[in-house]
Amino acid sequence: MKDKKDQNICVRVFRDEQQINKCKQRINEAKVSLSGIAQILALAGNEVRFKILLLLQEEQRLCVCDLAEILEMKIPAISQHLRKLKDGKLLIPEREGTTIYYSVNPTSQYILNSLFSNLPEYQS
Repeated sequence: MKDKKDQNICVRVFRDEQQINKCKQRINEAKVSLSGIAQILALAGNEVRFKILLLLQEEQRLCVCDLAEILEMKIPAISQHLRKLKDGKLLIPEREGTTIYYSVNPTSQYILNSLFSNLPEYQS
C-alpha cells in the first residue's frame, strides 16, 4: 500500500518552491473570505434561492407571501428556501405584527451585486 505522501509526488523535473509557498500563503490569508463566498455561492446556486436573492436585492424587503405569489410557488416551499438563506446568514428577518419581512444581509450585498451584475437584465 502506498504511503499517502507518495500520492502527491509530482512528475515534473523542477518545481517552483517560491510559487508554491506564495500560493499556500495566499490561500491561508484568504481562508475566511473564501469560505464565506463559497457559502454564499452554495446557497445561491439553487435557482429558486437565486431568484429570491435577486428580488430581495432589488426590492429591499419582501414577505413569504409576496415571494410565493411572484414566483408562483407554495408558501411552504418558499419558507424552506428562506430558512436556508436565513440560516446561512444571507437574509435578515424583520417582524411586523404577524408578518415577517426578509431583506439581504448587508455583509452579502457586495458579493451578490457582483453575481447579479453579470445578468444583462439587471444592468441599468
